[in-house]
Order: sequence, then C-alpha cells, then structure tokens
Amino acid sequence: MSIILFIILLAVLILVHELGHFLAAKWGGVRVDEFGIGFPPRIWGRKKGETTYSVNAIPFGGFVKIFGENPDEESISGEGSSRSIVNRPKYIQAIILAAGVLFNVIFAWILISIGFMSGLPTPVSYGGSVPVENPRLVIVAIAPNSPAEKALLRPGDSITEVRTKKFLLNELSPEGVSVFIEAHSDETIEMAYSRGNFSDEVAMIPEDGIVAGKKAIGISMDMIGTLSLPLHLALWEGGKTTVGLISAITVGLADFIGQSLSGKGSLDQITGPVGIVGLVGNVTELGFIYLLSLAAFISINLAVVNLLPFPALDGGRLIFLVIETVKGSRINSKIANGLNAVGFVLLIIFMIVVTVNDILKIL
Repeated sequence: MSIILFIILLAVLILVHELGHFLAAKWGGVRVDEFGIGFPPRIWGRKKGETTYSVNAIPFGGFVKIFGENPDEESISGEGSSRSIVNRPKYIQAIILAAGVLFNVIFAWILISIGFMSGLPTPVSYGGSVPVENPRLVIVAIAPNSPAEKALLRPGDSITEVRTKKFLLNELSPEGVSVFIEAHSDETIEMAYSRGNFSDEVAMIPEDGIVAGKKAIGISMDMIGTLSLPLHLALWEGGKTTVGLISAITVGLADFIGQSLSGKGSLDQITGPVGIVGLVGNVTELGFIYLLSLAAFISINLAVVNLLPFPALDGGRLIFLVIETVKGSRINSKIANGLNAVGFVLLIIFMIVVTVNDILKIL
C-alpha cells in the first residue's frame, strides 16, 4: 500500500511541475507538442490543436514536450521556428523554465493551507491568535542507535504514560519527562504511546553517549495540538510555513553540498525513493493530514532541487539563459544539449546510489 501511495504522490507532484511548464509555454506562445501523464509506452493519445495529450504505461509522473527545449536546426531556424522556446524573448523563456518550480511551491502552499483549515498538528508554542486545541506530548525526533530507536519508537508517536516499576510521572511535558528519565537513569523506563489508532508500550534503559553529561533514551519532544483556522488565516499561515520550509530546505541542501565538496558529506543525510516509501507508510499510520504535510514537504524539496544550477535541471537551463543574455548570443546547441545529457546521466547515477544506500540502511 505504501508503494502505491508513493507512486500516486510522486505522479501528482511531477504532473503539477510539468503543468506549470505547459501552461507557461502556452501563455508564452511556444508550441507544445505533447503533454503526457506517465511515461511511454503510450496507452492512449488524442491531438487537440497542435498538442497531443497522452496517457502512458509507466505511472511515475508525466512530461511535456516543448518545441525547442533541446535546440536543433529545425527549432532554431527551420519552418515554424518562431514558435520555438529558443526564439522567444529571454523573459518569456525564463518564466517557462521557472514555472514548474513555482507550481510546486504554490501546490505546497495550497496543501498546507488545507491542512490548517482541516486541523494541522502545531506546537503549543505557536504564537497566533487562534489557540491550539487538544495538546499532547509528541516525539519529534529520535537519535540514531538510541534505546528509543531500538524500541521502534517513531517521530509523531504520542506519549501517553511514563513510569518505572515504582514511580509514575503525573504530568506529561517535555521538561517533566526529561527530568524523570534523568532521575531514574539507572532504572528501566516504561513508556506507553499511541500511533494513529495503534497503542503499545515499550521498556528502555537510558544510555550514555546520546546526550552530553547524562544518560538518555534518545528522544526530542514537544507539546503538539491541532490548529484549525478560517480560510484567510489558513492561507496566511500556509504562506508563512511554505516560506519557512523553503528557507530551511535551501539551507540544509547548501550545507549538504558544502560538506560533500569538503569530503565531509554523507549519504545518510538524504533519503531517496525507497526511504520515502517508508516515510509514506509511517505518516499514513498517523493520519491523512500528516500525509498531506509530507506531500507539501516533498513538493518544496522538488522545487528547491530543480533550481540548482546543474545541467538538465531547470536551474541549469536558467543559468544557460543568463549566460546567453550576458554574452549577447546563443550557446552552441550541441554544447548545451551535450551538457544537459551528461547532467541527466549523472543525476540518474546519483539516484541509483541513493536508492542502493536506502536499501542498505533497511538491511
């Protein structure tokens, strides 16, 4: 079930991205040869005007064929070349190239706003005018190789009771649980928790080396409740949350790239398709709103990654456009197409490596 949900989620996010390019190209007067759902081989197709609309067998998203996106003699100077993207004004080319990223951001904003209208899990420390309802103590992070990880606790689990054989913690709070664990660090900590409609108990013994200066079980906690907002406030908070996620993801990606260039990067910092399938399964257990939030997060990730100045990505094509604008002439089409092809191959290799790493982590 997780694999099916992942395929649907990925297909929707890629289709949203390609729809941005498609609509911007139509707006800019560029010929669009095909807009496809899924990838070939083709199952069904119908031509309307100059564009073929198709449904294809491989269900991983979709694609749009824009005339001139891979420049050749026909699109540069052949018949109908005035409708080629390479012969449109530079600002129109830039809008078409950036439209996919913009649509991913807008889609994430819509999903987060729907979440706020429906009731989105939000920290009690949220400082808005509408109070957070039904607060509960929730695990927000788990340290690697910690007692909590070994006990199969997960971020998103709600802690319902903490005790030892002799003592029970009366009031649940992040500070109270931390103090209780520290005070009973040589005893077995019994913890009851809920995950969606599932409830269970685990027993853990605090260990050294997880938190400096004391024994711990390896969890970070926060008081999380449900925030339901009217439409106008949901759109406002959704916009702020989207901007915050863009900033956080950009900083994290820049940090990963910087560490990689200095030889300090690790593939453990990123998650590929196999890892995301696991995440989809986890958040599905927590509820639909969590799945909606994950979809928004992945959509913003796609937007940020696509803006990287790397050949074959939208950001790389935008860099080519900037270079052409500065030098006042077109980049040789063979060079541009060659760099995009090499970039595409490198991206595929990188995805294979990340996928293998995901599988090894599971094993």
